[in-house]
Amino acid sequence: MLSLPIRGLWCGMSLTQLILLGANLSMFLIVLALGLGTTLSDASSLLRQPALLLRSMLAMYIVMLALAIALGLLFSPPAPLKIALIALALSPVPPVLPSKQKKAGGTSSYAVGLLVAAALVAIVLMPVTMAILGSVVGRSLQMPINKVALIVVTSVIAPLVVGIVLRWLAPNVAQAAARPLATAATVLLAVAVLPVFVIAWPMVEGLVGNGLVILLVVFTLVGLAAGHLLGGPDPNNRTVLALATGARHPGVAIAIARVNFPDERGVLAVVLYHLIFAAIVSVPYVMWRTRSRAAQAKVRV
Repeated sequence: MLSLPIRGLWCGMSLTQLILLGANLSMFLIVLALGLGTTLSDASSLLRQPALLLRSMLAMYIVMLALAIALGLLFSPPAPLKIALIALALSPVPPVLPSKQKKAGGTSSYAVGLLVAAALVAIVLMPVTMAILGSVVGRSLQMPINKVALIVVTSVIAPLVVGIVLRWLAPNVAQAAARPLATAATVLLAVAVLPVFVIAWPMVEGLVGNGLVILLVVFTLVGLAAGHLLGGPDPNNRTVLALATGARHPGVAIAIARVNFPDERGVLAVVLYHLIFAAIVSVPYVMWRTRSRAAQAKVRV
């Protein structure tokens, strides 16, 4: 979640705890609402499809990590931007993404399954990858497995499981509550997070002329393309993987930066602003996939 990673950004500010509580609660409720419309079979669906799972992890982690390293070597961006790109490439799907994927025409079971699978893989993959990167660059890099697991469990696994259980116990109530809960949680998230972007702007402003916009846009565009190409023959799966590859979990990315580069405070701002750029850049893709889905539906009729 957001509380631990961004606490330093809010030191000394009024209403800090209230804002953090609102952000954390909203993230929990968004995934809870997702769980109210999900089954255990959906949540574990990708784990039962090894070929699709492998392609998904290849797009999200291997391709994007290679891209982040290549961008850092080719353009030599400022340290906060370079660190943020690598941290984002190693982070799983943001909890708020599955609803957007489904609206764009993605398969619901794959969207939820990818959320779970990417989170579980990150717990194991991230510490190993950080150790390998550390040996390559000649410095100690780490991401303790317990820190990754804490963020993953509290922001993804726990609320999803609670939602699935509630759906099993009271399916009618869960179905009626899912949409209103998701709407309220999204509004709460916007209200809670908006001040973060305003306060983070001074740290980002100085990086705008140093490639910030271009590199974040390229990161998302390549992510969309890689996910779309590796999503397989099902166009709905392509949509889901494209959006997941282009946008990442901010809490995990910021945690990576805080553990390894505690003095690079600009990383926090870059990661947060990645959410804005990823959302804007993906709009044309979402519109295209939505129109394609509608056209295919007309052909079938």
